[in-house]
Amino acid sequence: MSDPLVPRVGGILSADIAVPEHEREVRFYSRVLTTGENPLWREDLMNNLGMPIIGLGARSAEYAHLPLQWMPHIQVAEVAASVKRALDLGGSELMHAKDGDGNSQWAVLLDPNGAAFGIIPVVPAEAVPPADGAAARVGLISWLDLTVSDASATRDFYRQVVDWSVQDVEMEDGSERYADYKMFGDDGNPAAGVCHARGVNLGLPPMWMIYLPVGDLAESVRRVREEGGKIIKATRGNDEEYACAVVQDLVGACLALVPG
Repeated sequence: MSDPLVPRVGGILSADIAVPEHEREVRFYSRVLTTGENPLWREDLMNNLGMPIIGLGARSAEYAHLPLQWMPHIQVAEVAASVKRALDLGGSELMHAKDGDGNSQWAVLLDPNGAAFGIIPVVPAEAVPPADGAAARVGLISWLDLTVSDASATRDFYRQVVDWSVQDVEMEDGSERYADYKMFGDDGNPAAGVCHARGVNLGLPPMWMIYLPVGDLAESVRRVREEGGKIIKATRGNDEEYACAVVQDLVGACLALVPG
């Protein structure tokens, strides 16, 4: 992903979730994310510059109908138009905030696979806190992808709803070759991936997976287990060090951890 702090159509700045057992969940994430000598995240789940990249809210009656998924906030040119396209293409609307004049402000949607995501207007540049050259050593959403059975149809859904452009990514599954998809924002930089549920992605849940960097991935994996979470899938590099770990938290939400 290119610099996530740059506002753009198709860009992702943040993500949130509303959870039951809120106190236990806060402990889980504060333990799992704050590893390494210089943690990229604070115990209050802001990054180490004090920026609110991820939001972990309590599951009140207002949010009880939302799925237990981390929901990325995708910037779009016009919220109302994106909502209409999503509904026309078989998606559904969970929440839709409007101002006093009926103008759309933001929305939470489900794609036809049941993956939840939010859409927001492009964030004004002046509203994004400056990283002062430290973006490489703070907590940010480093990547985002979605694994589904019909990646081609899902690719087309998001291409129309959030105006992503697409590039094929050649993949192999045994002796078979196929393509997953890299999605790009309007500035031509990568924003996310849409993947088939096969090959290296077999067994991943059909929800948007946010990738969060941590200071010590091996220690974060250990803490996931210690705090009662699960490791869904972990990959290691040639040096046998962890390269990525897809984990499940205490209430069943999933995300990926990667080295910072």
